[in-house]
Order: sequence, then C-alpha cells, then structure tokens
Amino acid sequence: MDTLEGLLESELLVKAGTIAFTGIAITGGLVVLGTAYLSTLYSKFNDELKEQGVDMDAFCATAKPANKAKVAAGHYFRMGNRKANVENPIALEATKSPHVDGLYVAKAVGSGETTEDAIPMKDLMPKRTSTNAIDKRSKQTIVVATIRMGFGHHRLAYSACSWALSQGYTTIFHDLINIESEEASLIHSVDALYSKFSRLATELGGVVEKLWGKAMKQGDADALRVAAMFANHLQPILGAYPKDIPMICTHQICALVASACGFTNVVNLVVDNYPQWFLVVPKTLNCVQGPVNYQSYIRYGVDPKAMKLAGHWCPQDMIANLDKDSKRRLANLSLGQDKKQPLRLVIPVGGAGAQKTFIVGLIKALKGMLEDGKVQVFLNAGDHTHMKAAFRECLASTEIDHVEVNDIKGVHEFASNLLEKDPKSSANLKPVTLFAFEDYFPAVASTDILCRCSDVLVCKPSELAFYPIPKLHIRRVGDHEADSARRACETGDGSMEAREVKDALHVMQLMVESPDLLQSMNEGVMKNNSIGMYNGCKNAVSLAVKGTM
Repeated sequence: MDTLEGLLESELLVKAGTIAFTGIAITGGLVVLGTAYLSTLYSKFNDELKEQGVDMDAFCATAKPANKAKVAAGHYFRMGNRKANVENPIALEATKSPHVDGLYVAKAVGSGETTEDAIPMKDLMPKRTSTNAIDKRSKQTIVVATIRMGFGHHRLAYSACSWALSQGYTTIFHDLINIESEEASLIHSVDALYSKFSRLATELGGVVEKLWGKAMKQGDADALRVAAMFANHLQPILGAYPKDIPMICTHQICALVASACGFTNVVNLVVDNYPQWFLVVPKTLNCVQGPVNYQSYIRYGVDPKAMKLAGHWCPQDMIANLDKDSKRRLANLSLGQDKKQPLRLVIPVGGAGAQKTFIVGLIKALKGMLEDGKVQVFLNAGDHTHMKAAFRECLASTEIDHVEVNDIKGVHEFASNLLEKDPKSSANLKPVTLFAFEDYFPAVASTDILCRCSDVLVCKPSELAFYPIPKLHIRRVGDHEADSARRACETGDGSMEAREVKDALHVMQLMVESPDLLQSMNEGVMKNNSIGMYNGCKNAVSLAVKGTM
C-alpha cells in the first residue's frame, strides 16, 4: 500500500511539474512573441518619424539603446493604430488679442466666435525676395508656439511675445490646443491627466507624492521617443506656416511637432534646471536658462551647435523696470520698523491647481503677521474654481479681512496704484487681496503684473523660480523642481525649498524681522541683471529672427 501511494504521489508530482513547466514555457513564449510584436511596432512608428526627417536614434545615439518594447507600448496605448495625418495642415487665420496690444492669436479658419474679425494668415507673413527667401529688410514675423498645459508654458510664451512686440515684430501666438481639431483633443487628454495627478500628489502626499515626484524625473531618451511619435500626429495644427518662418517653442511637444513638420528655424526654450533627454529636440536650437543644463546636455551628446545658453525666461516689462523696482524694495527695507510698508507677498497657484492644502495652511500661519500689518498677501487663485472656494473658506473661517479682484482691468489698476499713484497706498489695502478669474489669460498674466508691485514671490520652484524678484520657494510638485530652487538660491535671488508650512513661516519671519536676507536677494537680482541673466527671451527672439544673440 505504501509503495502504491508513493507511486501515486510521484506521478502527481511529475504531472504538476509538467503543467508548471508548460505554463512557464507558454508564458515565456507569449512574452517573447509580445516583445517581438512590440519591436515590430517600434520599427513601424520609428520609420514614420524618419519619413518626416526626424531620426531619433541618431539624435539619442549617446543615450542607452532604445527599449523598443517600452517605447512602442507607450505610443500604442495612447494612439493605437491611428495613422498620422502629415499631408493636410489645417488652414489658419488670426485675430487680434483682446488682452495684449499688437499680438495676433492663431486659430483654425472659420472657428470660434470672431470669424468676422479674422485676419488671413498670409497678410501677416513677411515679404519675400526674388528667390523666395524672407526679405530681412521688411518687417519680420515670428510665431510663438505653445501648449496650454499648466500655466508655465503659456507664461514663457507671453514672455517671448513681449520681447518680440517690443522689437516691433509681427508676433503670432499659436497655442496648439486653440486650433480646434481632432489633434488638439489628443493634447487635451494628456493635459487633464497631468493636472489630475499633480493635484492628487500634493493633496495626498506620502507614497503618492513620492511616486509622482520620481515620475517627473523619468524623462529619458525613451520618453523623448514616445513624445516624438505622439508629436508626429499633431502636424496638422502647426504645419500651415512657411517652413522658414522664425518660430519659438515654449513646450517640447511644440518643438517636436515643428521638427516633424520640417520647420528650419525653430528655437526650443528648455525649461527647468534638471536636465532630461525629454526636453531637448532634434532639428532645433535648444536654448537653456543656466550652465548646469547647458553643460549636461553637451555631455549627454547633444551637438553643441544645437545648444545655446540664453538666460532666464522673463517678460520684457519686468526687466525694463527691474532696477527701479529693486531700488524701491531696498528703500523700504532701509526704513525703521515703524516706517516700513508691510511686506507684500504675491502667492500664485500653479496651472494644475495643486498646492491647495499647503497654501491654505500658510495663510492660516500668517494670520498674526497679517493682523499686525507686517505683511500683505496678494493671493492669485487663477481660474481654478476649487482653489477660489478653498481660499474664500479659509479667509472666512480665520476672519482675515480681504477684498477680491476678478478681472484683468482690476489687476492693472491695483498694480498701477501701488507703483505709480501712491507709494504709501499699502496702508489702504486689506491684509489679503484675493485674485480669482473666470478666464485663463488673467489667471496667468496677473502673477507677472503683481510681481512688480510685490516684495516677495511665494511660489513652488516652477518656471517662476527664474523670475527677477526675491522668492520664497514652497513645496514642489515633482522632484525635478527642486533643482530650480537650488538654481535661484545659488544665483542669490531666491530661497531653498521650504517643504513644510512651518519652514516657510520661519523664512518669512527672517524676512520680516531683519532686512539682511531680502537685501541680499534684491542685490542679487540687480547683479544678475547687470550680466544679462534674465534676458533669455530677448535672446531667444534675436536668435530666431537674426540668428545671433
């Protein structure tokens, strides 16, 4: 009996082992077949790019070899078998911007509500010589291409436009999402996902924030390949311009689209101070804000001729008035405590609408300083309904006296009153002024306008970390932003990142109680300006139109 049971057990073990081995073999076979299929898809997607003159393997030759399965899967799950439309650009026209004098805004022909005021795009193009080259003696035209994905890329675009307009160039603001089309809808879905995860990361914190933070630092060459394949599908919303038109791109997707379309004079404004393959683009001039990125990308293997250290991306008006504004801030710091105007803090919300918990906590922590007249807060909720509601609830529950401004005209009047009419008008302000809007443009532009009449910019270390104003950097959204705070600290115009409300409050107390820290930052701003550090957008415009800085 024992022998029989032993034989049965042995037979069962053999059968179990056979089944397990068969399962492993089948799984392994499926993996091999799946990998082979994805590799085939990679070749297909990559060949489609090469047909447009974009060789990502050559551009990323010094990076790790492509993980073909990962890249193909990343593109396929987003786009499926969709065939890119590379031959039928969407016809464009323009309207005059209702917000910025002299600026034209691109749109699809016949779209929107202002078709009767539309200007044919051909009327805005530069004159041509007998050889069909752009006549450099005539008024020049420049296209600033961007994507409304958060506030940062639009802010950079408006900064570039401000310099182009100041030089007298015909300037066209081209937001890819603004070109009503199937392709624009593809970008919308990506933006919605990014905003959602940014808000979740900052509100939930912990593991979610760590995972999102790390994700923001994974922009390797494979991520660039996936982005380039995606951008190939967006050609119709940019491809209608003459291919030699000067173009500045403030989002790498725009630059990748321009590259695929075959534009020959593209300046790509690289963001952040954390170098990632994902941010540089073939067939463009990649301009960076600081030497860390410049040296890093050259070490990556990017052709030095395709790189330029341009400076920080800042608006023209802020730079034109920089010394005057800095001297005004320094003059206030030099007064005795009983004569000083309250320290004016501008606190903007990012485009993704994150940071609600942190900023609400900070406002509550500042209540004592607000009531004592030591600080005044200009709180910009942007166009985020949930942020506006949260700030109103916070101000009501803390009984902090405040007033609201809800349109761009009110913002200009507010800033003008502080800058020009009455330098002592801070005494007439409420402790908090809440800025909240229905439209996107004032949500972005208000921060730039308010910076001039503020003493300190309190912000996450995003694109604002490079602005020419003393900065208190608060909790980042994505680990890549930490390096931008470090850049500001090393150039002397901003603080290191304050990760917790108590840390931010401590830095604010140092700024209020002693002039030393803010004096040093203001002097740093003026010194940096003297060497052209904030002239990045000015230089980008010059590079696009003239080919030189």
